[in-house]
Amino acid sequence: MNIANNIAHIRTQMEQAALAAGRDPKDILLCAATKMNDAEAVRQAIAAGVDCCGENRVQELTAKLAENAYTGKPVHFIGHLQTNKVRQVVGKVDLIQSVDSVRLLQAISKEAERQGIRQDILLEVNIAAEESKSGFTPRELTEVLENLAQFPGVFVRGLMAIPPICQKKTDNHKFFQEMYNLSVDITAKKYDNVRVDVLSMGMSGDFEDAIACGCTMIRLGTAIFGQRNYQ
Repeated sequence: MNIANNIAHIRTQMEQAALAAGRDPKDILLCAATKMNDAEAVRQAIAAGVDCCGENRVQELTAKLAENAYTGKPVHFIGHLQTNKVRQVVGKVDLIQSVDSVRLLQAISKEAERQGIRQDILLEVNIAAEESKSGFTPRELTEVLENLAQFPGVFVRGLMAIPPICQKKTDNHKFFQEMYNLSVDITAKKYDNVRVDVLSMGMSGDFEDAIACGCTMIRLGTAIFGQRNYQ
């Protein structure tokens, strides 16, 4: 496995997908999903030019921060975040992508206020209405944005989604398109404490379709680091 070669290949694919969609490749960020990869692998990915790193687990985030693994690039939290671990994440990361409930939103805002900061977040949307996944429905999303004044410790930078695992290319096209439409609608409504400049969607199996549909960030793990060993 050569992380630098993998990233170079991904960059070529990103550029091709962007140009085919009439987009500027520079408008799409590459987030390295670093779950189960050690600090040295993260450093290699940063040296090879990823735009940011995304961590799924609080324990791994804490350990890699202690090793200065993310030096030189922003670090995001992209996994499911439990409210009892909010203190370990707020103020430690540049962006929390996976805010999936009002309860979590409340906890993040409260902790950010305690620290005297405003935490940048994305609201996670369960765009395919999957029972196995968390996230806001589009209707719930509207309610949250309309009541965002209740959460002064956060600033919403956009949306994130994890559509179903696709069996073939274009399977998730409709979900990506729905997410893009949501982001456009939110931008048009001009909510306070909201600036939709991040639409995070697309992973190793479907990122080219996500780019075609307007994402501004893709989150890739396997394509960069190879298959994870869950043993």
